[in-house]
Amino acid sequence: MVEKQAASKYTHETVQTQFVEANGMRYAYRRFGKAGTAPLLFLGYFNSNMDAWDPAVTNSLADAHEVILFDNAGVAASGGETPQTVAEMTQHCVAFCRALGLQSIHVVGFSLGGMIAQQLAQDHPELVQRLILLGTAPRGGESLTFTELSPEEEADPVAFLLGSFFTPSAVSQAAGREYLRRIESRRKDRDLPVSRNSAVAQLAAIREWGIIPATGRYATLQKITHPTLIVHGNKDIVVEPTNALILAEQLPNAQLIVYPDSSHGAQYQHATMFLEHVKLFLNEKREVR
Repeated sequence: MVEKQAASKYTHETVQTQFVEANGMRYAYRRFGKAGTAPLLFLGYFNSNMDAWDPAVTNSLADAHEVILFDNAGVAASGGETPQTVAEMTQHCVAFCRALGLQSIHVVGFSLGGMIAQQLAQDHPELVQRLILLGTAPRGGESLTFTELSPEEEADPVAFLLGSFFTPSAVSQAAGREYLRRIESRRKDRDLPVSRNSAVAQLAAIREWGIIPATGRYATLQKITHPTLIVHGNKDIVVEPTNALILAEQLPNAQLIVYPDSSHGAQYQHATMFLEHVKLFLNEKREVR
């Protein structure tokens, strides 16, 4: 039996890491914010753990929503091995949700997490209320070779994040350094690093996601009828901005926001504006079509 924490007492910096088991797998998670609301389940990017989420974003959203951060199978403090396909990662996500007794969630998926979010909404539409897709792409999207990614990225994560999440402009780099300071604000009970084996498996999964299907390249997107907010940087060098437009064109119930002078971490560079857009999106009266 999972012991539910009194989530409203905690913040991104103070909430304890908890664990839940499902099908012999032990998943690490953190849960805080406004209890009794449909939770926001955060699914992270390549080679990231729970500490990589921006507390400026999670704490602000926790004022009105419950927030759940989560390490998928084999990632950081979670047990098991990381799968090499997005579809298998999604199955673990579903197992985690069921272990916590979650009946209905909003999903915030960043990059690889956004791929899992799409698969989750397609395979288990009853579980998902709304999707927030950050810096991600559809299956078989444009230029999804991910040649700039490597398991060795962890050797210099600061250089990697400043170079890929933010543009070379002085304004963007300054925003990047502020983001790096914010993600260090949690001092105790920090998450474990992502292992090289996990990073290798994640890289295989996102490259498999990038393979163009033989037929019906974007046909599966028509099945995702949930209200969806797509957020992208206009100069994203990891996932080309064209992919955000494809998602907006192909998803039946989506809206797109593109932020200026920003790369893969657009939502962190423009955190104040991003939070306003998310709050408007979550409060608007739109249902699954």
